[in-house]
Amino acid sequence: MRYLFPLFLILSCLLTLLTGCEPKEDLVQTSGSLEMGADTVLFDTVFTTIKTVTKRLWVYNRNSGAVKTNVSLKGTSGTTYSLIINGDAGAAVNGITIRGNDSLQVLVRAVLGDNGTAGLAKNFLVTDEVHFLTNGNDQNVKLVAYGQNAYFHRALIITGNRTEIWRSDKPHVIINSPYAQPTGPVDIGVYVESGSTLQIQPGAKIYCHAGATIQVNGTLRINAAFAPAAGDTTAAKAATVRFQGDRLEAYYADVPGQWGGIFFTSTSRNNVIRYTEIKNANFGASILNVQNSAPQPDLRLENVVMRNISGSNPSYVGTGLPPGGIVGVLGNITATNCLLTNCGEYAVLGYGGTFNLNFCTFANYTPSFRRETASLNFSNALEDAKGNSVKFPLVINLTNSIVWGNYENELYMENNADYLSTINIRNTLLRTKDYAAATNATDKPGLGAPGLFNLVAVADPLFKRTTLTSSRPDYRLQDTSPAKKRPLVGAPLPVDLLNLRRSQTQPSLGAYE
Repeated sequence: MRYLFPLFLILSCLLTLLTGCEPKEDLVQTSGSLEMGADTVLFDTVFTTIKTVTKRLWVYNRNSGAVKTNVSLKGTSGTTYSLIINGDAGAAVNGITIRGNDSLQVLVRAVLGDNGTAGLAKNFLVTDEVHFLTNGNDQNVKLVAYGQNAYFHRALIITGNRTEIWRSDKPHVIINSPYAQPTGPVDIGVYVESGSTLQIQPGAKIYCHAGATIQVNGTLRINAAFAPAAGDTTAAKAATVRFQGDRLEAYYADVPGQWGGIFFTSTSRNNVIRYTEIKNANFGASILNVQNSAPQPDLRLENVVMRNISGSNPSYVGTGLPPGGIVGVLGNITATNCLLTNCGEYAVLGYGGTFNLNFCTFANYTPSFRRETASLNFSNALEDAKGNSVKFPLVINLTNSIVWGNYENELYMENNADYLSTINIRNTLLRTKDYAAATNATDKPGLGAPGLFNLVAVADPLFKRTTLTSSRPDYRLQDTSPAKKRPLVGAPLPVDLLNLRRSQTQPSLGAYE
């Protein structure tokens, strides 16, 4: 033990004489440059005045020692772009140390101003560069944004018994903003008051910001007067009005629940939606007449596609109802030549009222999760303010259609014994086990009765492609489909969803001839 203390003193003295040691990767070297993770940061189709998503640019120091670098925007585009580096935001951040064999993440955002050309629908280009100066080495990464002017609607209130017309020369962007009401402020995108009309021209594009809604107390008319010649698919495609979210990156192309939807209240009348696509919302088109006002609000849908309709938490739109493509509460809804697909909860959800569904395809596949709700779900009962169940008349006319999906019972009619006399389901291909019998049973209408001409025992309608087999589904029918060349129920239709001519004697079921 007597030798340990002198040894400790000697070691302590040696340690005080040693110079401080620093890891090699922390020693700043005076030579060497950086390696860029990309030569260009691209923002594809950005609406003017709206902040873009944040893009990430990785910068690598492949040297064994640390380097110091100054990062700045060249500023050729004014204040369009901004940087965030290590929590510091601005056009320039100097003296950044990157350890040896380490990396730096540069966050880039953009807000594009209007380029000053009124009515311009085409994209314009805004460029800049991120400049890195490291040990005298000048390196640059290009910033490129394709901007597009648009009409912006923030808490737009259409009132005064007037008609507002949305042109198709520029896209329309809907953004919810607070709107003062006697009961307090509410977030509204577009609000059409009773007696007023919103009319949307053929070919218009409508992009909806997160949570954005369109509430119609008056009238909505989309392509109401559009009348293409039978067989002219080019004109029909060009005239199609499209609703979707405003996130235009490829990742969001088919993501549901990006915006609220279109809602019609008890005072809404004479609504028409034709040659329109509604996608990626919580709700497609919903009639909400909980007061059971008479006459009931009405909606006519013709040649309409609804896809990717769903939402895990749609309560912010204030309906209290689960998401759905067509949702009707004591309304009068007619849908013809319509396709509803990939609706996570319901393609059609009805509580009382009248549903006329003719030559429609309900192809409801949900490959990302197991759905246990029927695509078409009807009930004649609603709860009142005290929680009591109150029943109302319900009329279901489902003809010449296809109801299919990845659930074994894609049709459900609650309390159907109450309204059995107003159920008219004929000449329709149905995926159902509960209603497949040839005769009626307790609470189970026999939709397999021969005189109804329904197809309830077939294996598959044989769509060309579904979401289970392809990222590009196609719900037209294969040549061997059992839904081809069926007997006609009711009046013939001149064209199908694509505006192709229909057979007038033995048409195909569903939206496509």
